[in-house]
Amino acid sequence: MDKFEQMRQIRGKAYKPRTKHLSSDGWAKYTNRLFLESSPYLLQHAHNPVNWFPWGDEAFQEANRLNRPVLVSIGYSTCHWCHVMEEESFEDEEIATCLNEHFIAIKIDREERPDIDAIYMSAVQALTGRGGWPLNVFLTPDRKPFYGGTYFPARDGDRGSGMGLLTLLKKIRDAYHSRNIEVLQSSRQLTEIIREQLSPLSGDGLPSADVFRQAADFYKDNFDPTHGGIRGAPKFPSSLPVRFLFRHYGRTNDKRFLDMADHTLRKMAAGGMYDQVGGGFHRYSTDEKWLVPHFEKMLYDNALLVMAYLEGYQATGNNDFKRIVREILSYVEREMTSPEGAFYSATDADSLAPNGHMEEGYFFTWTSDEIGDALGKDRARIAREYYSVGLIPDFEGRHILNVPETAASVSRTLKITEQELAKVLGDSKTLLYKARSRRPPPLRDEKILTAWNSLMISAFARAGLVLGDSRYTELAGKAARFILKNMYIRKRLYRSYSEGKFRHKAFLDDYAFLIAALLDLFEASHEISWLKKAIGLDSILENYYEDREQGGFFMTGNDHEELIAREKPIHDGAVPSGNSIAVLNLLRLGEFTTDASYHSRSEKALRSFLGGSTPNPFALSEMLLALDFFMDRPREIIIVTPEGEEEKAGPFLKELIRHFIPNRILIVTSEGKSIEELSGIVPLVKDRIAMGGKTTVYVCEKGTCKLPVNDPGEFASQISQSKLP
Repeated sequence: MDKFEQMRQIRGKAYKPRTKHLSSDGWAKYTNRLFLESSPYLLQHAHNPVNWFPWGDEAFQEANRLNRPVLVSIGYSTCHWCHVMEEESFEDEEIATCLNEHFIAIKIDREERPDIDAIYMSAVQALTGRGGWPLNVFLTPDRKPFYGGTYFPARDGDRGSGMGLLTLLKKIRDAYHSRNIEVLQSSRQLTEIIREQLSPLSGDGLPSADVFRQAADFYKDNFDPTHGGIRGAPKFPSSLPVRFLFRHYGRTNDKRFLDMADHTLRKMAAGGMYDQVGGGFHRYSTDEKWLVPHFEKMLYDNALLVMAYLEGYQATGNNDFKRIVREILSYVEREMTSPEGAFYSATDADSLAPNGHMEEGYFFTWTSDEIGDALGKDRARIAREYYSVGLIPDFEGRHILNVPETAASVSRTLKITEQELAKVLGDSKTLLYKARSRRPPPLRDEKILTAWNSLMISAFARAGLVLGDSRYTELAGKAARFILKNMYIRKRLYRSYSEGKFRHKAFLDDYAFLIAALLDLFEASHEISWLKKAIGLDSILENYYEDREQGGFFMTGNDHEELIAREKPIHDGAVPSGNSIAVLNLLRLGEFTTDASYHSRSEKALRSFLGGSTPNPFALSEMLLALDFFMDRPREIIIVTPEGEEEKAGPFLKELIRHFIPNRILIVTSEGKSIEELSGIVPLVKDRIAMGGKTTVYVCEKGTCKLPVNDPGEFASQISQSKLP
């Protein structure tokens, strides 16, 4: 039995080939090497007529042997235009024949291999001035790029194009063989450009507070005062870093920045980019109003937005922000959590419509009649008013539920009380969700990524602390235990887990995000094991990933597969740079352990990334959170309970979370064995006691402490006062 037949038996009868090319028995006419992979994205292409290879030496050895150029095509499982290009081009037998006869074709899941994606994305951006997915790059057999682009239509004239993929393939083939010297020279030049872009020059001095002003002025000048976020379209949640704005308000007391962040969070949550029925945010808004989203849902977006709305709740006291947090986490627990407790990666934008075609957004949108059928006449009238379902559809003949008016305004229009409105809306959401659940759902990418899981672990842990809900903390702990059991093997972390297998050595963001998650879990659960594991993972980062000379971290370890460039991530994107998170981790670890080496390593990284003559704080807005922590005097809040009475910390924690204090560490412990064990790692707790047998709180900054207190009101007074001198 060959390996393909063996894999077919392993996958079983439930496996359905994703292709239009089927034999009479229902099995795929074509099966390529991707069938042996576990990535959901690669499996989507396992039955294309294209003879795809996964990334690896075999493909490039074959390219060398046959003297062929290589097409590297990169995407991810929930990418709409990746699906379009597959349907138009990679399922096309004529295009596949051209690829199979003249090229070596490689498919890559960008979510599993961000290292490769970063290299060839830089190439395409250098060539065309833009990037995106699908990413299609042509390489020489020594892995150097010489041409590339994003989406290509199949044939000349398709979608208004001048040149389609089939013509392009023929031109690339001819140029590769007839002008090979030019191609090789171009590939060498492009490779040098990539290496310069991915390994920038380091700064030589510490950044000043002027970096905050530069960033704040940029966001102020580009702010959309009507809709929130940055002016224009499309609108991404990450384009306006609200967590930085909350800190800048705290630093300057300039209420404009608080209002910018608050307004943006309100508008995002009221728009169609937020799933008003099921909770959770879609990927981005295609318009300036946050109304019409690109309908895929990503785990990382929702994790980061939980953290933003939690801080918004603390900074403003807006209970609507708390509601959004709970709805997002409910969605994640209900629809994005594996039976073992880890989190799935994403859901698709497309879903099956009644006409038999996959259509973007069908699952999430409504007709007025569908709302009436689900709710009945009276509820439907109220729901249509609240969710702005008028006569004119918003999207492809259907309505996107959104909330342009406040509950108070809608209540006045409908001549009912806000309490009556809330009751009807609560019932309506339940009924609409049930009705929607009968539709074929979008595809779910069920691979488990360490970095994205870690962001969601942080989200659940922080929600557990801020909302005083231990169940969220327990869910965070369950996911963390899954990662450490299944993806931390022989003292090294791995990136991806699917079909019971771990794959690919972890990257910087996997380590950095997991360390941050474990620190958040330590603060929320008070379990020392999480802090110990965070310290251990940082040691791996230091030994394998850190740039000892210039500071900061490379994306890959020094024992990683050798690629044509080794990236040192310098930009935040939809997900923060691993370096941004790693620097804040070092600062937090330094505060917990009082080990000065953490501080010196963070200082070196800040010099490297933000200390140049022309720093770009907009590219690393998440690192500004670390710089704010570095330049502040972070508070050390230590709560000591009598032995075995940890629950007595509760009243003090309630007071703490009522205040927005981002630059602080929290330690909750009890007398006896717990504090003895912790003091070996966290010297701050040594000799701390529960005075008079009562829970006692110590508030310190840089070794200077206020008087210990054991009354929650006095503690609240201490943390609401101005900083220590």
